[in-house]
Amino acid sequence: MPGGRGNSRVDSRSMKLTVVGPGRAGMSLALAASAAGHQIVGVVGRTLGGAEVAAASVAAVPYGIDAEFPAGDLMVIATRDDAIGVVAASIAGRVPPGEGSGAIHMSGLVPSSALAPLADAGYITGTFHPLQTLPNPEAGAARLAGAWVGITAAELRPRLVELAESIGMRPFDIDDAAKALYHAAAAAAANFPLADLAMSSDLFKQAGVPFEAARPLVEAIVANAFELGPRAALTGPVARGDIDTVAAQMAAIAAAEPGWLSDYGAGVQRLARLVGNGPLFEDMLQAWKRPREAGQ
Repeated sequence: MPGGRGNSRVDSRSMKLTVVGPGRAGMSLALAASAAGHQIVGVVGRTLGGAEVAAASVAAVPYGIDAEFPAGDLMVIATRDDAIGVVAASIAGRVPPGEGSGAIHMSGLVPSSALAPLADAGYITGTFHPLQTLPNPEAGAARLAGAWVGITAAELRPRLVELAESIGMRPFDIDDAAKALYHAAAAAAANFPLADLAMSSDLFKQAGVPFEAARPLVEAIVANAFELGPRAALTGPVARGDIDTVAAQMAAIAAAEPGWLSDYGAGVQRLARLVGNGPLFEDMLQAWKRPREAGQ
């Protein structure tokens, strides 16, 4: 069920949410849900003091993890991945569910089975992973509108879709078995371009050009990638098969920023493979690689 309703708000049954883990993800969702008309009935931190400031931002009651706190309609576990199972087991032993109480975690990698202790205690469980960067709660809450969100749930699915759409998110289904691959795809999309942009920034600096000058170009390339597809959006000397231009680029990098030379060569190799020009650039790339290996 890819899609949803984009940025549009929908009328939704107001839910009572308890957020366990007052960090960036949990509080981004809490702020967005509160703005959409849902009630945050509790914010739970490792200590009471750790939850107080976050709880005040959504007019909720703060609790320490060892306290008795309300289950609400939906308990949101927004802890680190490696703590989800431990927290779920702790809550299951102390906080009984209300009628129809649901429980979710926000990891894109951890399977829903991590919430088995809560399911055994009577909670209806699932997972809810916003496919968005959440640098802090305020910016994160703003970025949730229009973002896609991966849902893994059966009985709880309609409620999670309703929550997502009330915030303006676009829900899609993701199977537990596909989560590791999905998470790898998300990590590649969110982080790998940044390494290449860091390289670009350093090369621009050496050339005496401000990195900001590349912004319109990068924004256009990203737009092309989603409008045309990443492969169809490829342009430049590698796509054209222009070996002499790439060789000149690599010579300039070797002189000005040699630390980036192998990364640039690896990028050329990836691009050449994508456009079917791998054999065309193989000899040139090997010629650059051999002197470096000899010097090691």
